[in-house]
Amino acid sequence: MTDKKTIKKSSLDDLFKKMMADGKRVLAPVRKGETVLFQEVDGYSAVAADYVQTTLSAKEALLPRCEEMMRFTTAQSTVSLEEGPAKPSPVVVFGVRPCDARSIAVVNAVYLKDYNDALYKEKSDSTTIIAVSCAKSDEYCFCTSVGGSPGSTEGSDILLTLIDGDTYLAEILTDKGKAVVSIAPALFAAAGSEVKEKHLADVPVQFDLGALEKKLPGAFDGAVWITQSLRCIGCGTCSYVCPACTCFDIQDETDGTRGMRFRCWDSCGFGQFTLHTSGHNPREVQSQRWRQRIMHKFSYQPDQLQVVGCVGCGRCSRACPVDMNILQHIKDIVEAR
Repeated sequence: MTDKKTIKKSSLDDLFKKMMADGKRVLAPVRKGETVLFQEVDGYSAVAADYVQTTLSAKEALLPRCEEMMRFTTAQSTVSLEEGPAKPSPVVVFGVRPCDARSIAVVNAVYLKDYNDALYKEKSDSTTIIAVSCAKSDEYCFCTSVGGSPGSTEGSDILLTLIDGDTYLAEILTDKGKAVVSIAPALFAAAGSEVKEKHLADVPVQFDLGALEKKLPGAFDGAVWITQSLRCIGCGTCSYVCPACTCFDIQDETDGTRGMRFRCWDSCGFGQFTLHTSGHNPREVQSQRWRQRIMHKFSYQPDQLQVVGCVGCGRCSRACPVDMNILQHIKDIVEAR
């Protein structure tokens, strides 16, 4: 059962200090010029304000863009493994938007459903998510079209909603959230009958998700993918800013006697993503790669993992250098005859 409390915005710096004194690293949105990125902070004063969405998501706290998997040494025909990466320190990620918090379910479905990825699970177990509801949105937001909302609690340990200039409604949702409150109980007060919905952004539903999922299998051989992908340059930006993309590549680097295996983010939009050693590429043109992205998120993942692979954050459209708008493309597919 959700426990509701309130906390003053002016008390958040004290909360940050209490969490850090408890041995936790705190990551939060920090403004760097025109970008807003999650970085480690030493106090609430460093946290960015007045933005719709961060440039990159907080996914990297759980799934780093480049992550060491193991180190090894070779001698003649023998390979010896060294001790694995150090255990991750406890982390609190503050300021996550509800759409990004919902994306954790997508990443979990890939890394924890059929097989517990040890590196990912260690980070997941030691990470606490304090999300902040959305008070405003822009033309790229479509969380309500994929099952979310500006005040969704899914994936959050605590959800904060600003209900007046200096007061947050705090929904304490998990044991991790309760543990944060227990660090500084004096900063939290009992909530009254506050209703958060009137303080949330208005994000209208833009398309029927069920209709999209039904339509996609029959559209596999359609010409829509060619039309939509004509200006795609295969840069992978959409994948790298996406909080729900999970593809990675594994590589080894060695000097001949010692080496390291690591994994790093990859993208189905890259021409080499499906390139076989034989030279054959089953997705040899960009339209096939664009089709894979949409089908994977809105057809394959719902069918295989029971999660929609998109949370409607709009980052891919904001960041695209050639102005490909995923929301418009989806609406075109749904409305096509």
